[in-house]
Amino acid sequence: MYCVGIDIGGMSVKAGVVDKDGNIIKKGRVVTDVAGGAQKIVDDVAGLVKDLVDPDDRDFVGIGIGCPGAINSSTGTVDRAYNLNWENVSLAEMLARHINKPIRVSNDANVAALGETAFGVGRMYSDTVMLTLGTGVGGGIVIDNKLYEGNEGKGGELGHMVLVVDGERCSCGRRGCMEAYCSASALIRDTKKAMQADKSSAMWKTSPRLDDVDGKTAFECSKKGDKAAIAVVDNYIKFLGEGMLNFANIFRPQAIILGGGVCAQGDYLIDKLKDYCKERFYGFEGMPRFDILVAQLGNDAGIIGAAALILN
Repeated sequence: MYCVGIDIGGMSVKAGVVDKDGNIIKKGRVVTDVAGGAQKIVDDVAGLVKDLVDPDDRDFVGIGIGCPGAINSSTGTVDRAYNLNWENVSLAEMLARHINKPIRVSNDANVAALGETAFGVGRMYSDTVMLTLGTGVGGGIVIDNKLYEGNEGKGGELGHMVLVVDGERCSCGRRGCMEAYCSASALIRDTKKAMQADKSSAMWKTSPRLDDVDGKTAFECSKKGDKAAIAVVDNYIKFLGEGMLNFANIFRPQAIILGGGVCAQGDYLIDKLKDYCKERFYGFEGMPRFDILVAQLGNDAGIIGAAALILN
């Protein structure tokens, strides 16, 4: 038994044949033809699947799709995906005209969470929360080994929980969202502010121009004892830690999984988060603790997670 996992991105569509144990047997990839419109992309997805498998093979049990945007998973419809210029696209129905197999669609952050829990670093747990720390902050929730998507499949927008009322403006248009404090973009913004306030900071040696600043700048200089960098990192840990504690209070997960470029800091990041959360854990005695883990599926998370929509 196997299925195909599809990861639709703004630049490329990635696909993989995935077996029941979550192993990728074969991969394929095509450029996302945004200018060609939804029908062209669906046609390309169908061609990609047919290149990888025989659609009539009885062992081929279905197609799972992870797609950015607001997804109605019950109907397989992409209600809105800005980077694809899609609105009200009946993705599952359109693909089913090419391939007569079960097709499930969910948000890309949701499928990443499901993939990490079913086949990745969280496979020993049944209840997890995943946060992806990139340009924005995505999220996914798995409860009792099942993806929790909420009403119309549009839940799990963890990055848009407000941490600071009337705080920094978020990309969603609101103020004070977790994304506005815990994304790599927020980390870069705060690093630049700290550098401008302290011209003697060692961060200027690591990143001689403000345009050179990235998510590593403050962390690398913090490790060397630079005071301005330490302040940036401590502030980042504070907001990320508070967000994680909020989700721990709400969902009581066994583990919180972190993904995205910021996680390249490894133990330096995780140890700081563990210390922060341990000191401020709930305020109650006897509550179940949670593990903090770094995602391990990497660029394959989208494919494997999408496949898990069928395999689970």
